[in-house]
Amino acid sequence: MLATSRRTVLAGLAAGAVVRPALADFERPTRIDTHHHFYAPEWKEADAAYAQKIGAGPPLTAQWTVDKTLDDMQKGGVEMAILSLSSIPGNWFGGDPATATRLSRACNEFAAGLIRDHPGRFALWASLPMLDIDASLAEIEHALDELKADGIGLATCYGDKWPGDPKFQPVFEELNRRKAVVYFHPLTPNCCGSTLPGVAPGVIEVPHDTTRAALSLLLSGTFARMTGIQWLFSHAGGTLPSVAGRINSFYAGDRPDKNLKLFAPNGIMAEFAKLNFDTANAAWPASIAGLLKIVPASHLTFGSDYPYFRSAATVEALGKLGLGPFDRRGIDRDNIRRILPHLKVM
Repeated sequence: MLATSRRTVLAGLAAGAVVRPALADFERPTRIDTHHHFYAPEWKEADAAYAQKIGAGPPLTAQWTVDKTLDDMQKGGVEMAILSLSSIPGNWFGGDPATATRLSRACNEFAAGLIRDHPGRFALWASLPMLDIDASLAEIEHALDELKADGIGLATCYGDKWPGDPKFQPVFEELNRRKAVVYFHPLTPNCCGSTLPGVAPGVIEVPHDTTRAALSLLLSGTFARMTGIQWLFSHAGGTLPSVAGRINSFYAGDRPDKNLKLFAPNGIMAEFAKLNFDTANAAWPASIAGLLKIVPASHLTFGSDYPYFRSAATVEALGKLGLGPFDRRGIDRDNIRRILPHLKVM
């Protein structure tokens, strides 16, 4: 129950004032984590087999359990986690469309079971195989109509193709028709698994691929045409805040691209300003300061990147940014509920 009294609200409305909750209303934050990974048994099995095939050590995913997830949520003040797949090694463990289709369905079914077994604690960004367009269209129908998933979770690339590729347009046309939320998680493409010896791909390539995906969707005109989709990108947009101005100068500067009006009719920065971003492993002063020059704080959502990072770590990092209580509450829960108003939290 909000601390603001009914009498205060009515008095304010009568006076024509904008009434905001008292600061005491923020003492018990209730968070919705929009970047929280899970691993179905079939996914774990495929991940372990692929790691062995390429000579890697046992994957972290083998240690994931529902109990550990719930414990992390409790420690981070997370009431609800929207479940999604993390980076999928080897483009669905080898690039086979049949494997991608089978695992995508298995993961979505497993997540739907978690939602049933733990009412009010989980929601779902359903995965699509994407290597098979017809199978992806079928999975959209199954996930959104039968499983009642809350949106769709995609990778930033699939092998050597990024989401603006014409191959994927039927998928986005259907998601646009459904006015779906589309969440992107980064993945290293075929070209660039680890460009610096001894440096893990997650350090450099992962944030760059988020930018590649956004640029691909921009230049293909997907952002401009698919106005029914709500877009959500991981890790505060990766390197996008740093290079957005550079992209704008190349395509809309002194010699604008002849197709600018087709892919950015109101300007490139206006297209970027439509997007939403999470805070997973990105609640750092420089990252958020740059991002807030592109979008308002109302376009940021809380993301933990569990199990790779603790949700409490993101809470701590956000607390050091000097954001006001209304922006913090927006990031914690209200901004994602604006996008998905059906989410029920305390």
